Amino acid sequence: MRKEKKTFKILRCFSPEARKCVIGLLLLSAFGIYQPTMSFADSVNSTAWKNLEPGLDFGIFKAPKKSAFGDSLIRVLRADTRLFALKLLNSSALTPPKRYSAKKWVNKNSLVAAINASMFQKNQVSSVSYMKTGKHVNSTWVSKDKTVLAFDPTEKNMPTVKIIDRECEDFTILRNQYETLIQSIRMVSCKGGNVWEPQNKMWSTAAIGIDHHGRVLFIHVRSPYSTHELINMLLQLPIDLKRAMYLEGGADAQLYINTGKVEHEFIGSYSTGSREHDENTFSRPVPNILGLVRLKK
Repeated sequence: MRKEKKTFKILRCFSPEARKCVIGLLLLSAFGIYQPTMSFADSVNSTAWKNLEPGLDFGIFKAPKKSAFGDSLIRVLRADTRLFALKLLNSSALTPPKRYSAKKWVNKNSLVAAINASMFQKNQVSSVSYMKTGKHVNSTWVSKDKTVLAFDPTEKNMPTVKIIDRECEDFTILRNQYETLIQSIRMVSCKGGNVWEPQNKMWSTAAIGIDHHGRVLFIHVRSPYSTHELINMLLQLPIDLKRAMYLEGGADAQLYINTGKVEHEFIGSYSTGSREHDENTFSRPVPNILGLVRLKK
């Protein structure tokens, strides 16, 4: 009885013609005649992208798995690197060091958008792993983490933005070919696989990805998931994800967008063991931010 009610609620969302189609497909599937080639998530989200301006798209996707908290939505800002560039901003480069929310970082520096650059140490300034831009080094520590976001290439023939996978690429060579480097935890490997171990802990997440066309993806998920689950879902979505790197979790995870015509602010909340709720409304100040700027024509 419960399953029948749930199915009826889902079908009410469709038009009469669509309901007939869905019912038919369900019957065919029950008898083993129909084998779908597109997941339900793909069919729902195939038109989720909205163009904000040339080279900049924003997508809101229903997570294939419902979270225990929040709206279960995955938000992705996609930028064409021919029209937009990444910019790393550090509180350690300011005198005295100052931390801001993603929103304030954007509005103080004429950015189009910003997301967390990485997790940070207890001193509230330094990244947990290697981070530098130009001559400014925020953190000298090269950890065991497998991925390094690299941009501002020193050579014209290099990709504008790259997520270096240290397991299949030589970081000792590549680090000299980019002015800006941010090291963090690998989510999707160079072979396209989920490399995060399953776990029970879950949290809000901010991450960065690169698609197969070289476009940058700022990813924000307020609803908590284990990172292993989230990676599996990201690989299912129609975002053409190639590689991905973890940036921040919990209440610190932020994404802010301000094109001048469109403004969105998304903040995290839930984190197992510390903030187990979806009630956070405060944009916390963070020391390091990854910004997006328009390239001059």
